[in-house]
Amino acid sequence: MISKRIKNMEPSATSAMVAKVAKLKEQGEDVISFSAGQPDFQTPDLIIEACYEAMKAGKTKYELVGGIRPLKEAICEKLREDNGVNYTPSQICISTGAKQALYNAIMAVCDEGDEVILPIPCWVSYVEMVKLAGGIAVKVATNEDYSLNIDNIKNAVTDKTKLILLNTPNNPTGAVYTREALMELGKIAVENDIYIITDEVYEKLIYGETEHICIASLSRELYKRCIVINGFSKAFSMTGWRIGYSAASEEITEAIVALQSNTTSNSTSFVQWAAIEALKKCDENIEEMRREFQKRRDYMWQRLNDMPGIKCAKPEGAFYLMPNIESYFGKSYGEYKIESASNMCEFLLMEGKIGAVPGEAFYDPAAIRFAYAVSMEEIKEGMDRMEKALALLS
Repeated sequence: MISKRIKNMEPSATSAMVAKVAKLKEQGEDVISFSAGQPDFQTPDLIIEACYEAMKAGKTKYELVGGIRPLKEAICEKLREDNGVNYTPSQICISTGAKQALYNAIMAVCDEGDEVILPIPCWVSYVEMVKLAGGIAVKVATNEDYSLNIDNIKNAVTDKTKLILLNTPNNPTGAVYTREALMELGKIAVENDIYIITDEVYEKLIYGETEHICIASLSRELYKRCIVINGFSKAFSMTGWRIGYSAASEEITEAIVALQSNTTSNSTSFVQWAAIEALKKCDENIEEMRREFQKRRDYMWQRLNDMPGIKCAKPEGAFYLMPNIESYFGKSYGEYKIESASNMCEFLLMEGKIGAVPGEAFYDPAAIRFAYAVSMEEIKEGMDRMEKALALLS
């Protein structure tokens, strides 16, 4: 008999769409996928070489659960220089991807019945992680441009609120939360003694004059309440390497390490040594990737907004676009009737041969999510296909 907690959990809609696209490709279909949040760039050679050298040097054994000290020291240096927050190695836990770091953090502070405020749209796994921890996800709408609505957050606070979970730059919207908004949110957290988990895995992918702000840097009171989550998947194109980390108070970090000791133990030893190389020597690789993503964003955003009935906010970070497709609800073509974002994604997949993720997965039922983590050639072809497919609807 499957447990109630698993039955109560929704599978990842992103993974489901990726699987659908893969199945069609196996059948010989020419499908362009905008579904997966995975950079199409190769992992930098320096990182690969460092990993190989670590394996040759015998760095293939168990390590301390929380991670090797040299990597934790490198992360502390990164957090100090990039984010203006000071941590010691004893406050860092290296995990098997930022996803595990997030799950660890939620499990470490969330008890049965605790409420967790989530600005929506939000990443698909946040709500499920909160549910698995026995918490209650309180979904709070953002503004039309996906910026934080502070009044909505303030009104959602109750005596059961334990945690606010932030993601900036945001998946799925690409929104980057401003210093002013984070300061206002910080006041709410301090006044009500609420923890904040801040997921900053996209922090290196920022466009224009936009500034990434780590909320833990804004005051000592916030620093004590914050758990900072980050990883190597997005900035360094290391999605398959599965390495991330958390930074928090020693008390919370001890709890996180205790949990991890009974789940995965240490993250892969030789990958940890490669991650040090990533932090110390790959700034040029990150900047090259960031510039290319900005070109793709600008092109795809313009193409989407030029399509009849499509409205799309311009994201300031990450590599996602969330076009509103609500004007197509009620239209149809053949056997397809568009009554939801899921219907639209199914139609675009089968008739346009492009994969996108329905907004229902992110709690935005009027939109769909595109990841521009594919080549410009694929983006141009994909937008041509979408334009032709939408013209069929009436």
